[in-house]
Amino acid sequence: MEKGIITLIGATTENPSFEVISALLSRCQVYILKEFGVEELTQLLNTAVNFIKKSQNRTLDVKETEALFRLSGGDARKLLNALELIINSSAADTIVIDNDMVLNVIQKNLAIYDKKGEMHYDIISAFIKSMRGSDPNAAVYWLARMIEGGEDPLFIARRMLIFASEDIGNSNPNALLLANACFDAVNKIGYPECRIILSQTAVYLASSVKSNSTYMAIDNALATVKQTGDLAVPLHIRNAPTMLMKDLGYHKGYKYAHDYTGNFVEQEFLPDQLQGTRFYDPGDNPRERETRKLLAERWGKKYGY
Repeated sequence: MEKGIITLIGATTENPSFEVISALLSRCQVYILKEFGVEELTQLLNTAVNFIKKSQNRTLDVKETEALFRLSGGDARKLLNALELIINSSAADTIVIDNDMVLNVIQKNLAIYDKKGEMHYDIISAFIKSMRGSDPNAAVYWLARMIEGGEDPLFIARRMLIFASEDIGNSNPNALLLANACFDAVNKIGYPECRIILSQTAVYLASSVKSNSTYMAIDNALATVKQTGDLAVPLHIRNAPTMLMKDLGYHKGYKYAHDYTGNFVEQEFLPDQLQGTRFYDPGDNPRERETRKLLAERWGKKYGY
């Protein structure tokens, strides 16, 4: 690949950081393909309806599209598969498609979990949303569906590891530790015994208090970075390994926190243009309420805690 002898083109629905080895990934250009919007899905649906009319001499009267588009999740293949199921469910020359009809047909025909098909994504979505909604019973049910369908246990453990930080975060830091231990244990043990570890972790995560404050904090910060660009680092918190840098004022005026009472002293750490900007907003849970109180005591009105 480095010499250009081989050109590799691949596609994955998983995060390539997890699914592609680092040596290969570092030599690839990664492109993110966004899901289709309503306009593209409508165009695709109209093309399919016209094709059916000409090829099968049947009429599809599409009264409502909300359910079709929602079930497709912006995926053209899922939309066409759903439409095919609807057509095969009736022998009539004219089929009237509305939301109730779509949901009725799809639920009857997509009851079996397919770890390589559409239900793979629907059920992992249901699993994550059940944990986010603090329902351990639903979480264990969807976990059982994946296990029974032969889903890769590392895929399940990886999603729980992400969930522990994204949806629980600092409201319960032990969640990330348990999820990480789960991933390691599942990697060592495998089926069938690892189902017990997966269940323990899923129930713990579902039953834990929730907070997405740290997840939102990094997204807020990234949005600001994209908007403001490479702002200068304040001189007093720059590194000064050389005499020239010291002469230029690098590190001058920096206050070493451990030299002060409570290991804290107020000083500015953000670029001048962003002073007072709050990226982290602690969640409304016991642990983060304590965090908010501590930050308010230390920073006063500076960040509005």
